[in-house]
Amino acid sequence: MEWLIPVLIVVALAAIVGIYLWATYNSLVTLKVRVDEAWSDITVQLKRRADLLPNLIETVKGYAAHEKGVFESVTKARAETLSAQSPADASVAENHMQTALKSIFAVAEAYPQLQASQNYLQLQGELVDTEDKIQASRRFYNGGVREFNTKIKVFPNHLFARNLGFSERDFFEVADSAAIAEPPRVQF
Repeated sequence: MEWLIPVLIVVALAAIVGIYLWATYNSLVTLKVRVDEAWSDITVQLKRRADLLPNLIETVKGYAAHEKGVFESVTKARAETLSAQSPADASVAENHMQTALKSIFAVAEAYPQLQASQNYLQLQGELVDTEDKIQASRRFYNGGVREFNTKIKVFPNHLFARNLGFSERDFFEVADSAAIAEPPRVQF
């Protein structure tokens, strides 16, 4: 009978540890899926923007055909955005895209007849809307990454989270945050 109490204590402790590991593992999986979903949302919005750009370029080209360098930089930034595979790659691409968008809108400002074009205005409106969605997706992604990384780092989770295959994720940070602080300015 005396051996029964220590055995029950060991079994109870093992059950508590098992339940804790099970609950922690499931919450880490849930957070990982949420972060993956948020990254997918970002890539969808970046793809949407990249799909809008050729139409915008063609519209502006009709008015400003001699601005070849601007169109090449936008095309290069678009390709870089589409090929970004990680938050770090996307951050670099985002800096280049913002610079390219500013230059194309600067060209457009020099052509009043372009600014009056309904097609241009619609494309510009869709682009601004997409930029807003990218910002919202970035905030959602970074919030999910913050929760996930915190869950991995807290004690006692950090003792076993890496052994279960979980590692910290990178935030979607842009080197030049002023470049993306707001959507491209639309001026008439």
